[in-house]
Amino acid sequence: MNGAPEETLAQLSSRAVEALGASDGAGFEARLRLVAPDLWEALTVIAPAESVDDLGTALLADALAAARDRPAPLRVLDRHREVDPTWFLSEQMIGYVCYADRFADRLGGVLDRLDYLAELGVSYLHLMPLLRPRDGENDGGYAVADYEQVDPRVGTMADLERLATGLRERGIALCVDLVLNHTAQEHAWARAAEAGDPTYRDYYRFFGDRTVPDAFERTLPEVFPDMAPGSFTHLESTDEWVWTTFHEFQWDLDWSNPAVLREMLGVIFRLANRGVDVLRLDAAPFLWKRLGTNCQNQPEAHRILQVLRALTHLAAPGVVLKAEAIVGPDELLGYLGAHAVQRPECHLAYDNQLMVLLWSTMATRDARLASHVLRRRPALPAGTGWVSYVRCHDDIGWAIGDDDARALGLDPFAHRRFLADFYAGRFPGSFAEGVDFQANPETGDIRTCGATAALTGLQRSLVNLERGGEGGVEVGDRAEQGGVEGALRRIELLYSVVYAHGGIPLIWSGDELAQGNDHLWDLDPRHSDDNRWIHRPRLDWEAAERRHDVSTPQGCIFTALQALADARRSTQSLRSDAVTTVLDLDFAAPSVLAFARRHPRAAPVVVVANFGDHPVDLDLEVLWRGGTTPAAPRLAGEARVEQDRLHLPAWGYGWFGGDVQ
Repeated sequence: MNGAPEETLAQLSSRAVEALGASDGAGFEARLRLVAPDLWEALTVIAPAESVDDLGTALLADALAAARDRPAPLRVLDRHREVDPTWFLSEQMIGYVCYADRFADRLGGVLDRLDYLAELGVSYLHLMPLLRPRDGENDGGYAVADYEQVDPRVGTMADLERLATGLRERGIALCVDLVLNHTAQEHAWARAAEAGDPTYRDYYRFFGDRTVPDAFERTLPEVFPDMAPGSFTHLESTDEWVWTTFHEFQWDLDWSNPAVLREMLGVIFRLANRGVDVLRLDAAPFLWKRLGTNCQNQPEAHRILQVLRALTHLAAPGVVLKAEAIVGPDELLGYLGAHAVQRPECHLAYDNQLMVLLWSTMATRDARLASHVLRRRPALPAGTGWVSYVRCHDDIGWAIGDDDARALGLDPFAHRRFLADFYAGRFPGSFAEGVDFQANPETGDIRTCGATAALTGLQRSLVNLERGGEGGVEVGDRAEQGGVEGALRRIELLYSVVYAHGGIPLIWSGDELAQGNDHLWDLDPRHSDDNRWIHRPRLDWEAAERRHDVSTPQGCIFTALQALADARRSTQSLRSDAVTTVLDLDFAAPSVLAFARRHPRAAPVVVVANFGDHPVDLDLEVLWRGGTTPAAPRLAGEARVEQDRLHLPAWGYGWFGGDVQ
């Protein structure tokens, strides 16, 4: 069978009209005809040939049931988004990411703080893992014990629905994490499997001895070599081994079992029908295992995402899927559907490469590596986009490709080690206060943790200012490399690029208030051995009271982010699907990253960002090359245009061009 049986499609179309009514039923039928070829093509790869038609029919029936159960307000939202299927790529999209409990204690508290988010121009709120995790250590919530409940520390499913409704009324999309690769060992499926239930034993991967695990581990990298070495855990209760890629309490699901696929689709449908707009698909590259590989980015993993996309679009067409795929750039585009034959997978993916390049550029004061890498990136598939960020909940892995480093005359290993040393404060002259994460003595790999304010030198400068007895921590010292002023400029500079380069820009909670590292992170026994919590502080609401006082660091950063949001929202060429062209300043100004953004419905914008300790003067031809004119500054960022020259202060930036709306 090369496609979905026509009889199956006809029967389901008839049932859709009965279940949904004439109008919604017709919409369901149109989507069914659209997604069925991709669905069947994917199922032929991941399911036994003899079961494809039965499995496909069952999955379509599940999607119809979910569409029938979809609340009326969400059906209306679906219609709006079907008319504008690139709604999530709009220049209006500005994101904020937080743990609900660390932002406002509970989901109800988040609902009460929406005015605060509105001040920042937020239209996309990502709440970090909030489904019920295992008790105790739980990898920051990524060890889910129950997909049908919210973590009781932050609320209930009813609270989540109320928050989703409140956000929807304000035009804010809600993003929630869905952990695909594994469950907690305390999940009901895992408990039943450990107890010997044959149905649920097939949900996981068990081994009677070390023969197969040893064969796999010859090519498997360790995700957490310090905290959780190896990829298999011995179960004393059954005297066998279970696959655990991340931690011993996170059991990998066996996605070659169609029952797992069907179960997880049910979870997606129920979250969508509770009002979740965006589902972050955690650990997507790990879904398929193949001996002799690193068990990441396997073709079947992409087919699974293809199935999830097709059926989510069928049941809840307004819902967006976001791939959490922190892989090399050559592999990453596949999660947006870019293959030899393009097929829809996720709508969004994280631009981890941009984050790494920005921090690399800040340490070296040299933008040529970033320009080289960004200049050669291929275009994204139509209708997809990046999610861009300065910092996130995770560590920074210094993923500078060997070929890219060598193209700039850099030794790849030495450069990656330099970045780790610089941001840990070990390199002479470093302003940063990060900490090492998961240093691997075998490979020499070192990752970095730290808040934006710590990595840019602000936290250290504020402490030094206080110790110097200068009375308070007001902004005003004009040192361009060091000091409070220099650090504040660096933070604003990083966000100026993220807001303009392409993708939904995300604010990591606390950055808007210049919060630094939480040096009490290890007092909580649930994560006392995971120093990523150093950059996951509780939001300081006392500091938030100073957000309108520009004589304070909080006021400086908060006001700067407001200005970036205002300028972005009124500049159509900053849409996520606008074309980005990196300009060549490698010899004229190696510390400057410059790029143009073009959209066919708007005037172009040129962005210039000086990552150096010293001012730079540029011939205005750089702007003309970008397709705009120097007469239209969009957001000056302390940049000045004088006659035929553009003056950029140290750590300064400017946006030029664009239509004034």
